[in-house]
Amino acid sequence: MSALTEALVLEALKTVNDPELHKDLVSLGMVEKIVVDGARVAVKINLTTPACPLKEQIEGDVRTAIGKIGAAEVEVHFGAQVRAPQNLPLPGIKHIVAIASGKGGVGKSTVAANLAIALAQEGARVGLLDADIYGPSQAQMFGTQGSKLRVDEQKRMVPLERYGIKLISIANIVPPGQAMVWRGPILHGTIKQFLQEVAWGDLDYLIIDLPPGTGDVQLSLSQLTRLSGGLIVTTPQDVARIDAERAVDMFKRVQVNILGVIENMSYFEQNGQKTYIFGQGGGRQMAEQYKTAFLGEIPIALSVREGGDSGVPVVVGAPQSPEAEAFRQAARNLAGQLSVQSYLLLPMA
Repeated sequence: MSALTEALVLEALKTVNDPELHKDLVSLGMVEKIVVDGARVAVKINLTTPACPLKEQIEGDVRTAIGKIGAAEVEVHFGAQVRAPQNLPLPGIKHIVAIASGKGGVGKSTVAANLAIALAQEGARVGLLDADIYGPSQAQMFGTQGSKLRVDEQKRMVPLERYGIKLISIANIVPPGQAMVWRGPILHGTIKQFLQEVAWGDLDYLIIDLPPGTGDVQLSLSQLTRLSGGLIVTTPQDVARIDAERAVDMFKRVQVNILGVIENMSYFEQNGQKTYIFGQGGGRQMAEQYKTAFLGEIPIALSVREGGDSGVPVVVGAPQSPEAEAFRQAARNLAGQLSVQSYLLLPMA
């Protein structure tokens, strides 16, 4: 067999496809570095997101391909660079994802908080905008209720930072318990400020926690920026799916792509036994109905509720728990969908 060279390794890597983009790593520009030392080969692969859901599969395929050309030892290192559209939705922000449910009470804000933190734990730069002006909850979930936003020298609001997330919420501006008795134009102006007059810096993902319903805030978002997509949160039962379907219709009316569906409160597990309190399979059926991705099932668990109330979300407070792993997998699946969309639908920078 011929001596190993960088050129031979590169040819071998042309046989390895990204499982989601269905194109080889070399053509995608994901091979950053190859080092050959006799029968030892080290490669660095730049993934399209640090939260790649199929990282282990890519690593296995790379090892197999290089092993076939005679490498006795293969080291695979990963970097990541989130791909962005040619024209960013906001300066420095690559993707904006709106999370909707169409109604309250299904745990949308809990899902938003844990997804944001899970993405940051994978190495992504993440912001979270609490767009529920009438009923903000992210300050409670992040334990920042007593903190106030400040402004920088350019008169821009500076987000609070916790658990690796840059956070903006009306709860950190107004006194605790004060009701926001605002009409549509004021809401529109507030959302505009939260998007355009905040020192967000460079972000891979800005997650927006939408309020229930399909009203002023949702319309303002579609007018003020370009969303990379919408994510739907539902519980399995029909009464929740009915409102979630309205959220899907809302996104379609304002020409926002649906990235997928997450089913929250899917089941309660005790001693290895699953009890489907709110029914079974509703979220998956909804994803199939609308031909979008099913991003995961989140079990109902005391730790999830406790984490939200205490300001320490479950992916931080109980990272080894099944529910935390469910959130992490859903976050990886979301990142994967955004990578696919960036490659298939948007021109690359």
